Amino acid sequence: MLKLSKIHHIAIICSDYEVSKHFYTEILGLDIVREVHREARQSYKLDLSVGGDYQIELFSFPGPPARPSRPEAQGLRHLAFEVGNIEDALRSLRDNGVVVEPIRVDEFTGKRYTFFADPDGCR
Repeated sequence: MLKLSKIHHIAIICSDYEVSKHFYTEILGLDIVREVHREARQSYKLDLSVGGDYQIELFSFPGPPARPSRPEAQGLRHLAFEVGNIEDALRSLRDNGVVVEPIRVDEFTGKRYTFFADPDGCR
């Protein structure tokens, strides 16, 4: 059996690099580890730190096709972040124009959660 130790990173392809960069760094507060422009691919790659532990790789490519998120489709369903105070997090998101769903309680874990989407509709 393969022994995985942690998730190393998650890759996200965006439709508008500057809009998504602003969303992930200025609204969500992720830290930039490295930003690279790859001329041969006409692409940016932005490495982001989440709480100093995990990384999100934000990619831009010319004309990427949209990925449907509704109705729910096969593949990665959502990306979940942990926050210290969910009400403060929702207030910050709303103050930045992000549409946030009402808080729910997971019936199995009892944990409170909500959903919001990035500029490309990824939840």
